This record gives sequence, structure tokens and C-alpha cells, in this order.
Amino acid sequence: MTTLRRSGLAAGLVLGALVLPSLAPSQAAPSQTAPSETAPERRAVGSSGIGDPYFPLAGNGGYDVEHYDLALDYTPPAPEPAPLTGQLRGVARIKLVATQALRRFNLDLRGLEATSVTVDGRPARFSQTQGNELVVTPRRPLRRGAKSRVVVEYGGATGRPTDVEDALYGWVTTRDGAMVVSQPDGSATWFPVNDHPTDKATYRFAVTVPKGLTAVANGDLVGSRTRGGQTTWTWDAPDPMAAYLATATVGNFELRRSRTPSGVPLLDFLDEDLRPADRTRSEASLALAGEMATFLEALFGPYPFVSYGAIVDDDSVGYALETQTRSFFSRVASEGTALHELAHQWTGNHVGPRRWADIWLNEGWAEYATWMWTEARGGTTAQQAYEAVFARPADDEFWTTVVSDPGPTGLFADAIYDRGAATLHALRLAVGEEAFRAVARAWVTTYGGRTAGTRDFRRLAQRVSGRDLDALFDAWLDTPAKPAA
Repeated sequence: MTTLRRSGLAAGLVLGALVLPSLAPSQAAPSQTAPSETAPERRAVGSSGIGDPYFPLAGNGGYDVEHYDLALDYTPPAPEPAPLTGQLRGVARIKLVATQALRRFNLDLRGLEATSVTVDGRPARFSQTQGNELVVTPRRPLRRGAKSRVVVEYGGATGRPTDVEDALYGWVTTRDGAMVVSQPDGSATWFPVNDHPTDKATYRFAVTVPKGLTAVANGDLVGSRTRGGQTTWTWDAPDPMAAYLATATVGNFELRRSRTPSGVPLLDFLDEDLRPADRTRSEASLALAGEMATFLEALFGPYPFVSYGAIVDDDSVGYALETQTRSFFSRVASEGTALHELAHQWTGNHVGPRRWADIWLNEGWAEYATWMWTEARGGTTAQQAYEAVFARPADDEFWTTVVSDPGPTGLFADAIYDRGAATLHALRLAVGEEAFRAVARAWVTTYGGRTAGTRDFRRLAQRVSGRDLDALFDAWLDTPAKPAA
């Protein structure tokens, strides 16, 4: 994510110059660990959260989702002065594997009402709490290791939900459609889900909207079909993806196609109503996607997904987001932000955070890749950006953030981006260029397709470099004070 809520000094300099194996969800937290069992197998209740202390009700225990097939039917708001409220009806077909014997389990669903639930073709009892939980009781308990198909029919009015920091997220209704960006736990506002990064799954989307509108989702565009004044846009996302990275953005978009030098399809969607200056700037930035991809492939390895591209909406949520394979930009895609969100496809998307406290590994790497790109383009050097961060006075609140544990309202603090990037530059200075690039490549090849945390990164960096880096990481990541020079 690149957010307007942050104003980091180092980031400002950079952009200004440009005019261990991941645990399965059942292992991620004690609340998901299968109980000790004796014959006959003990039937448990799946926990209402996956065990992340920042968001106790995000995700659920007792199962792992393999695939979501989402059929959505959306009607945007009527023209002004009608209320800014849409109508969404959906059918979610979910393939999951029970990681413990379950007599009951939860899905996250917020603001929409489930009207029918079946498990393996049989009607299931269900209820919804006032918060985040859709509680499902199958007619027959699920056996540990068994695969099941859950179908949820649901719907309701859509609005403009906000996250823990009161920023717009989830299914954000606009006059001409919707902006769908869900970090950290906003996917529950538009489909029933195991809403935590540790449960990655594949997706298929069929989004029906009024004729003339475009629905943009992740992965490959399978096709579109118009009947009776409605168009259904079908997308296939075969690469494992965290729920918060899914999108189904709707609006008046123009599609532009191209390819990277390595052959990755690029599908860019620009809002027809962008201001001319924003369109010109966005087009210039997105035209560099092939060059950017080549630059990042040299750092991290081959691009990890089936396609890439951008969504540039004329409305705004106040930030850009690395929605997998199709990054979202509010109003304009600047060059620095375009590089940042593309870098996230490797670091943040392909290698996901094990807990939300590990978010510096998303943002620090994406920000540092932007520093490196800027230098390669003849702008501010990475060393100069690092020095700008270090020039902050020791009594600046910037240094009080514990980067490895910023708290739920500190996920997008300046320090996560700028100190995260500075940590990586300090690592580069300590181990040398060759070892640093080996660490970057090993991070992606070791944990790609899974999730990992700060402890994993520290161990990997020390193993690959052959250096004792505890003092460096302790000072930059774990201490609420300015590191010594």
C-alpha cells in the first residue's frame, strides 16, 4: 500500500526526484491447532479468529480454504441526489479442507446478510453475529482432512465501510460503481471469507453489472457477456492469494493491453472520467511497467503471477493498494507509486505476512525497491534516501514506533515504510551488494506462495550472508529509539 496518510521524509525525497517455511492456517495460532484426539475423533467448534492479536476476529479456525468461486450481481447507486448506496447479491462457492474435526465453523461476513448456506449439498443451520461472524453448523460434522463445498447465498446494501483507522476500505460504493480494496480485513464486507493472509486460495469471479460498466478483478480476463441490459465479466485468478488482495472494482473503465519484455500480459483499466492531467501522468507511469518489471525481476526473480496491470479510478480511497495482479490507484498512478505497488507483487503478495505485525516486510521492501529504482533512473540515491531518514532528530516520534510490532493502528505509519526501507539499506551496507541481492532473491524463492514473518527474515538473512546481524535488526526493528550511527 501507498497511502496519503503517510508523509515520510525519505519517501518524499525519492518521489520528488522523479518529476522459515510458512505455517498452514491450522498452524498459525493456538486457536487453530487440532486438539489431542482419541478414537472416536473429537468434534470441535472452529475458532472465531485465526489468532492474530491485532485483529482477533479476522480469519477463522479449523479449516483451510482452497478456492472461492464468487458470482456477484451489483447495482450501483442511482444518480444524485439519491443516497450513495448500492445493492449487492452474491453466491459464494467455497472449497475448503477441515484441519480438525468440526461440528461448527465460522466465516467472516460483515454488513451483508446470508440467506442460505449448504455444506456438501445439504442445507446447514447458520446464524450471524452483530460483528463479523457467519456461524455455520453442517448437518453432518466435517472430518479432519476432509474436503467440503460450502455455498453461501447472501446480499444487501453496500456503503462506504472504514477500517480501524477510519480509512475507506472493503466494498466502497461510488456513484458509478465501487472501489474494492480490502487491506487489512475488509474482504468480509463483500463476500464470506477466511479473512487473514495465512489462508491463501485461488479465485474465480463472475461479476454482473449494468451494461456499459466494467468489472475488474484479479488474474486473467476470461471474457464478458451481455444479456438483457446486464454484462457479466468473468475473471480467473489461479495463483494463491490472500483475501485482502482480491478485488472486483466496478466503473467506467477503458482497457489497454500490452506485455512485459518477459511476456507477462499487462491489462490496465483507466477510468474514462480521469482529469486530463491525471490521465497523462498515469499513462506515462504505466508505460514504464515493462521496464519496471525487468528491474524488479533482476532483484527478486521472475514475476510470480499470470498477469499484471492497474486500475486507476477517478474516485479516491486515499491510497493505492497492491491488489494481486491488478494494483489499484486513486485518481493518479505516479511513477514512484507504480513501482511500489508492482514490487509488492513479490513482497507482500507472493510472500505474504504471517501476522499483521510483520507488515514492514511488505512495505519496507516495496519502499526500498522504489529507492533503488529512483537511483537507477538518475534521481535520489538509496544512500541519500537513507541519510534523509537518519537525519530525523532522535526525539522525533518517528523513532518511537517498534517496526516489528507497530500495533493495529500503526500498520501504515511512516516508520513502517521509511524505517523498513532504511533497515534494508543498513543490511545492504553491512553485508555487501552480492550478499544483499542473494538475500532478496532467497526471500522470494524460499517463501513464495506462502507467508513468513520477521523471525524468518532475520534467520534467512543471517544464513545467506553468513553474518551475525542480531544487533542490526534489534536496533532497527525492535527498539523504539533511533539506532546508533
